[in-house]
Amino acid sequence: MFALRGEMRRNYRRGKERRGWSSHKRSHQPHRHWRAGHNNRAQSLEQEEPQTPVNAGPSSNEDPSSSSSTQNSVAPELPGFYYDPEKNRYFRLLPGHNNHNPLTKDSIQHKAMECKRLRLLEEEEKQHQKTTRAGLNSSVLLQKRQLGSLSPTSYCRLVHELKVNCMQRRKIEIHSPDSSVAGTNNFKIIVADVACERIFTVNDVEHGGCKYGIINLSGLGKESLTVEMYDNLYFTNRKVNSVCWASLTHPDSHVLLCLMGIAETPGCASLLPASLFSSTNPGDRPGMLCSFKISTAWSCAWCLNPQADNCFSTGLTRRVLVTNVVTGHRQTFGTSSDVLAQQFATQTPVLYNGCRSGEIFSIDVRQRNRKGQSWKAIRLFHGSAVTSIHLMEAEHYLMAADMAGKIKLWDLRAAKCVKQYKGHHNEYALLPLHVNEEEGLLIAVGQDCYTRIWSLQDTHLLRTIPSPHPSSKDAIPSVVFSSRLGGSRGVPGLLMAVKQDLYHFSYN
Repeated sequence: MFALRGEMRRNYRRGKERRGWSSHKRSHQPHRHWRAGHNNRAQSLEQEEPQTPVNAGPSSNEDPSSSSSTQNSVAPELPGFYYDPEKNRYFRLLPGHNNHNPLTKDSIQHKAMECKRLRLLEEEEKQHQKTTRAGLNSSVLLQKRQLGSLSPTSYCRLVHELKVNCMQRRKIEIHSPDSSVAGTNNFKIIVADVACERIFTVNDVEHGGCKYGIINLSGLGKESLTVEMYDNLYFTNRKVNSVCWASLTHPDSHVLLCLMGIAETPGCASLLPASLFSSTNPGDRPGMLCSFKISTAWSCAWCLNPQADNCFSTGLTRRVLVTNVVTGHRQTFGTSSDVLAQQFATQTPVLYNGCRSGEIFSIDVRQRNRKGQSWKAIRLFHGSAVTSIHLMEAEHYLMAADMAGKIKLWDLRAAKCVKQYKGHHNEYALLPLHVNEEEGLLIAVGQDCYTRIWSLQDTHLLRTIPSPHPSSKDAIPSVVFSSRLGGSRGVPGLLMAVKQDLYHFSYN
């Protein structure tokens, strides 16, 4: 009996020591304990519904002002979840794009962009109902300028800001001899001639391809906003990459188009007589001046210099081709990258080119082909693909934009960047620049569908105009700005073509 009791006591002590040792080991394993709790929490989140909220923001007792400043630290990014700052909750993201899963990254970004666009439109309406910002009116600015309290640069910039912010959007009524033409296809590109009396339009066709037209701006007045659009049956099933006016028989007599190649059809440059789009004079039938056995033709430009009369250039895949329309003579210049943008100088027969590699170089078309690339007179470099170039009137400066959203003003004599205009948005699109030196303005439409206007002098962003339509990749506005829309007696302002609508922003 006593031996049995002693054995029981010894077993009890051994069990107690084992339990104490195991509890001691668990107390020294905090990381393993945390992982287990973390895994359980992750599993519980995965079992929740797609839109089950998870509170991860600051508590209600905290100051709202401090919570906004520490939002990034309090609400870190979690893989597979989206944090809504308005609801102060996490929402689960599911892969795929379908009606059963409306909460995706694309839908979240589109919703945020649409809320921003609607907010800016509302702010613009309120601003026009009131006035411009306090202290910004013509009489006050003139008085300060006369008193010497404003420098000439500041005065010019404030006047531009005043005029730009007073621009109001009005829809233009488009008339056409064919009632089935106006308002049936979405605008893709609009390009004005030198006198700004006409704009050439490229419209997307519902069954695929592009259709062309010309809008006469002579009816665009201060009181009546009506224009005439002339169309024809000619269209192409290929994408239009670049458009410019050409002066073959007389100023702006033709339109030069640069088309992409598809399948077995090569890319080409097509020259169309503007008389094709006139209701009174049908004119000649269009002729294909050149066709290249390549996959893509990216850009085109027409030369107005008498030393290279009747010549146009096309930017191709790793080469530049300069063609004389009358003689058919061609010059080929090899490049190391695709040429996405081109413009001829007017004082000299020099062609400026912007490449996918970010390089900008010039070619004197009077020289014969040389081996290598020794014919490059000027070489500038961007950090991303150059999408648009604009040679300033004095031809000492060049404006260039790239796919990183950077817009730079280059001094061609010193070969260096002297100014940079911030705020432009681009990732991969070929978006043009619009420079009006008479008014001292730079206009560019971003891939986010916002039209931005800068002061050329001090690079100040004067205004950001939201699109009248919801933002999307196929609804990027195309714009034209001129001091004389409709000719010498025309009205100043900005034309914006988006979707099937044409708008006018008066600039007084």
